[in-house]
Amino acid sequence: MTVADTIVFPSLVKRLIDQGKISHDDATTAVTNARSENTPIASYLMQRRLVSQQDIAIMCSAEYGLNIADVDAIEITDEVREILPLDQARKLQLLPIFKLGKGIHVGVADPHYLSNLDDIKFATGLVAEPVIIEYNKLQALLRNNTGENSDDAERLGMTVSSKTAEQDLAIDTYEMESEEEEEEEDDTGIDIIKFVNELLTHAISKGVSDIHIEPYEKLLRVRYRIDGILQVIATPPKKISLRLAARLKVMSKLNMSEKRKPQDGRIHFKVADDKFIDFRVSTLPTLYGEKIVMRILDSSSASLGVDMLGFEAEQKEALLNALNKPDGMILVTGPTGSGKTVTLYTGLNLLNTSERNIATAEDPCEIQLPGINQVNVDPKAGLTFAAALKSFLRQDPDIIMVGEIRDLETADIAMKAAQTGHLVLSTLHTNSAPETLTRMINMGVKPFNIASTVHLIVAQRLARRLCNNCKEPVDIPEEALLTLGFSKEEIPSLELFGPVGCNSCSNGYKGRVGIYQIMPISQAMGRMVMDGKNAMDIADQAQKEGVSDLRQSALRKARAGIISLQELERVTKD
Repeated sequence: MTVADTIVFPSLVKRLIDQGKISHDDATTAVTNARSENTPIASYLMQRRLVSQQDIAIMCSAEYGLNIADVDAIEITDEVREILPLDQARKLQLLPIFKLGKGIHVGVADPHYLSNLDDIKFATGLVAEPVIIEYNKLQALLRNNTGENSDDAERLGMTVSSKTAEQDLAIDTYEMESEEEEEEEDDTGIDIIKFVNELLTHAISKGVSDIHIEPYEKLLRVRYRIDGILQVIATPPKKISLRLAARLKVMSKLNMSEKRKPQDGRIHFKVADDKFIDFRVSTLPTLYGEKIVMRILDSSSASLGVDMLGFEAEQKEALLNALNKPDGMILVTGPTGSGKTVTLYTGLNLLNTSERNIATAEDPCEIQLPGINQVNVDPKAGLTFAAALKSFLRQDPDIIMVGEIRDLETADIAMKAAQTGHLVLSTLHTNSAPETLTRMINMGVKPFNIASTVHLIVAQRLARRLCNNCKEPVDIPEEALLTLGFSKEEIPSLELFGPVGCNSCSNGYKGRVGIYQIMPISQAMGRMVMDGKNAMDIADQAQKEGVSDLRQSALRKARAGIISLQELERVTKD
């Protein structure tokens, strides 16, 4: 069976073949090459002149039921030019061409970019209606007819180049805005309440983990963190930054008059009649205003179940065995944003029954679970992790979760709790499971306590999952595969995949999966801890006992077609 027999053509290509605009063989080659180059098929066909731009426009119109616009007969006004910054229009490959009331007609040449219409609606507040225009005319308009000049960008406070943004950040002098300037009404006409509601709703629908609102000298930037990667999503007028910060402070119950100190709050946002999503809000005074970061806290992530986190069979078994023990300590380690909290709460969710008393101390509580007694630590009020732990021990607990072991006092109390009939779960910031043991010794914890108390250590990272709809096989030189850690024997039968990108994913990735090193503490490892062995010695012993390190776990995910080699390198590089 040949590639031509098995390839699945996009519907637009099928229509072109049926209409005789391209041969079956040329279409097969084009689709294969376009996917390998991560290029939308319509753009590939037009760039290579395999199909005329007029034919593509006609076929797109028929396929998607859209009108074809004759842009030669349309005068794009200054008002329309100013609706969307030039660099954003180029990125989205969409061009506003005509405004009517609350609607905006948007020209598109390649249907691949129709999925960006939501971004147009979000960035402009207008209802976007797509129309088809020919590819060369769209590119000419993006180059010459969108008012590309710095005066417009500065006047509107819209997107500037990344180089300019970096220069803005480097400016050392800044005069704080006067009270008159703060109270001055902007002339953008933006309904700030509606804007904020749409911002939060849009972020939830996109599966965002964090929203960054960043004011610069001439720019206000909104970025989303999607699958661990920050992406610019909008550049609203700089003039709304004060009203935007004020609105978010009201929703977070923060002090609106305090602009010189960081503040932390929480938004309880209604997304449906019976569903609320919490946002953890942090403000930070910067040179040009308050930067606001909102983390989306969805308690449903704790109920995903252990099977959804990406554990391999033996890793899952080791974790469940440790969770079923009546006492001892389980530690989860990894950098910020590696999913430690979700792993801990997945374990707590399994243990959360009416027969058990579970208490947690966190800074702050990110996931709320009924049936668990959760405490936000507050060092200013004297409620530290150590103080909370002492109180827990007087509350007849069965299971205790400590958000993070940061100091010797907290570590000692947690150790004593684990040694006196309590199961203790907590986190540390180390790079691997073996390093966690030596880190605790360096903190001042006695080696005997570590060896007798710690049952299991989980080191983890989060890698972006390849999109199952569009991922494609990739050819990698044998030398590169050997360098990555694959064996020479497996390379001939190895099938690896890379990202492509489609309407249902983000640049070829959709969601994330955990990469784990799960290390039960054996008697041999316990003796090594008491003998003062270093992390490398413990890692060698773990390998002898069949414990995979993070790199080996990531290699298995790549073999299974779950992650790309780029992600393997990104999350497991030294």
